[in-house]
Formats: sequence, structure tokens, C-alpha cells
Amino acid sequence: MHELILHHYPTSLFAEKARLMLGFKQLSWRSVLIPAVMPKPDLTALTGGYRKTPVLQVGADIYCDTALIARRLEAEKATPALLPEGQEFNVASFAQWADALVFQHAVSLVFQPESVAVRFGKLPPEAIKGFLADRAGLFSGGNASRLPLEQAKHQWPVLMSRLQQQLEREQGDFLFGEPSLADFAMAHPLWFLRGTPVTAPLVDEYPAVAAWLGRVLGFGHGSHSEMSGEEAVVIAREATPAELPAEALTDPNGFEVGQRVAIAAIDYGVDPVEGELLFSGSEELILRREDPRAGVVHVHFPRMGFRIEAR
Repeated sequence: MHELILHHYPTSLFAEKARLMLGFKQLSWRSVLIPAVMPKPDLTALTGGYRKTPVLQVGADIYCDTALIARRLEAEKATPALLPEGQEFNVASFAQWADALVFQHAVSLVFQPESVAVRFGKLPPEAIKGFLADRAGLFSGGNASRLPLEQAKHQWPVLMSRLQQQLEREQGDFLFGEPSLADFAMAHPLWFLRGTPVTAPLVDEYPAVAAWLGRVLGFGHGSHSEMSGEEAVVIAREATPAELPAEALTDPNGFEVGQRVAIAAIDYGVDPVEGELLFSGSEELILRREDPRAGVVHVHFPRMGFRIEAR
């Protein structure tokens, strides 16, 4: 059995989602801290160019996007479940909505000038400029657009009022009664807003929401220890990728196993990863690629939110 290795950095929203899922599952994992901005040479050796954060590594298998990471963690440890039996559709659909729409609002609100001044106040101007330039590149070329600040402010009370109503009416302490992926998908944008006194009131003005968020964050991050990026690359090089899933699916666009393809996100961070298509399932795509440093790796992507093209 290979260790779970999370490539992340402390202030990443989606990395916090992954860390909380690991804590919820009470899993032990290794922590590889990556730069917040490009370049990321060790991570690129593993992924082939995927630039979103976080990435989960299990030996020579590399999992991109927290939606797929959640499913891999379910396979690692079935209980407690991120996708409770009988609630799979509701939970996965809600999580997808929160990861897109609520995330979009949180980013707009956090990066308003007053919040940026507090969040990055201790950094030199050059570092702030470099970070904002990197994020401009990250959001270039995809179908995700930056929500205007005025519109984010206008719509935020709707999102929070609906969330508060759900929490007040639900029979339990979490969004669907028992904790699930839905809670972690909703929590990480609010955790981000809590990061400065400028935006924290957008969460704390809603008592039921603030109390629920405290319960979700209370799961913590599990047991973890640090590892260098170089060590992680060596682990991939010395490992053999796991067996492919047994699911049989005829790809709706006619892509075939063994074909040379490129896979990329469609919203932002749209840098393509090229390789040989090994598996095309209802939820997951797997590429085989070979890197001079990492050797043969299998890079896993969710089907939802990603595109595939022939090369």
C-alpha cells in the first residue's frame, strides 16, 4: 500500500477542502508544499502540466480535481462516507454547484481591493503583483469569468440566506443530516472568506452558518507529515501504477483506449495534459504518460468539467 501524498499550499481553497476530507476520514497522509504560483517543476513532472491545486498522489497514480480526489478517498476508506448511500446524487450535485458558483463569489469578494490590502499586507509589492499576474493567467482561456464585485455583493445574501434556511430546517448538524462531501464543498469558500476581517462578516452575520462551519472545520486535517517534492517524484518513479478499473464504457465521442489525447479543465487552469488514453469511464479518465524524472505515471481526471481532444 502506498501512502497518500497531497500536493498543496496552505492558503488554497480547494486544498483546504481536501485537507478537511482527509481529516473527516481520519486518514494519515504526507504533505508536499508546492508554490502558490508557477513554475511548479516537481508537480509538473507528475501531472504533465495540470496547474490547479491540490493534487493527490498514491504511488505512481496522480489524481486531479477534488471531486475525483473525494472518490479516491472513498476507495481508500469507505466509512465515514463522503457520498452516503442513498444521497449520492444530491451530495455530488450540490458539491459541484458549490465548487463552481459559491467559489466564484468567494474569489470575487476576497480579491476586492480592501481585502487584498489586508490579506497581502505583509508581502512586498512585487510579490503581490506576481501573484495577481499568475491568477490572471490561471483564469485565462476557460469558460469561467471573474464575477464583478458588485454582482457578487448583490447575490451573496441570497446564497447565505438559503444556506441558513437549509441548516435551520435539516434534522441534523450538517447539510444533508449526516456529514458529506456537500459540507466540505460549501465550507472551503467560506473558510477563505473568514481569512480577513474585511470578508469574515459575510459568513459570521449568519449564526446558523457560522456554527455549521465551525463543526465542519472541527474535523481537522487528519495526521500528516511533511515530504519534499523531490521525494514524491522518486516515489512515483519507483512505483507501479495501480490496476485499471474494470468498468466498461463506450466513449460517447468515440475516443479509444491507446489513443494519444490531451485532457484539460474547461473552466480555468486549462493547460492540457497529453498522454495515452488508458481508461474512459462514467466518472473518470486515465492517461498514461512518461516523464524523465517521474517515470511512467497514470494521471486521473474527472469526466465532469474536463474536455478531451485527439493529438
